[in-house]
Amino acid sequence: MSDAGLPRDDDFQGAFFAIEVKGEKLAWFTGCTGISLEFEAVTFNETDGKSLIERKRPGRAKYSEVVLKRGFTKDTALYDWFQDVVEAKDKTPYKDGSIVIYDRLQKEGIRFNLTNMWPSKCSVSDLKAGDNSVMIEEVTLQHELLVWAK
Repeated sequence: MSDAGLPRDDDFQGAFFAIEVKGEKLAWFTGCTGISLEFEAVTFNETDGKSLIERKRPGRAKYSEVVLKRGFTKDTALYDWFQDVVEAKDKTPYKDGSIVIYDRLQKEGIRFNLTNMWPSKCSVSDLKAGDNSVMIEEVTLQHELLVWAK
C-alpha cells in the first residue's frame, strides 16, 4: 500500500475476482470483461448571435454486459441462477451484487456494485476428445447500473 492508503498499481497483478450476491461469494473467476459505463452523446445546435455552435451533452448511460470466466467446476450456483431466469413465470429474478477484485494477498481491493443483474448466457468451452485444455466456464451478466465503490 502507498502512504496515502491506496493500493499500488502492482498490488493487482495476478489478482483474483469474485462475484458476491447479498454479501456472499457466489463464485470465483480468473477473468472478467465488460466493466464499463458509456454515455450517449446528445448533440444540439446553439447560436451565440453570430455563428452556429454544435454542443454536446451526456445523454443516456449504457452499461456493457459483464462476462466472467473460470475453469469449469462442479459448483452449480451460477447455473441454478440461470435456471431461475429460464423458469421465471412473472418477474425476472434480478439480484444486486458486486464484482470484487482481490489483490495477491486476497485482500479486497476494488468493488464494482451491479444493480438488477441477471445471467443471460452460461456456456462451457468446446469439448474435444484427446484435448488437454482446461474446460472454461463462461457466464454473461446483464445489469442496469454499475457503481465503482471505494
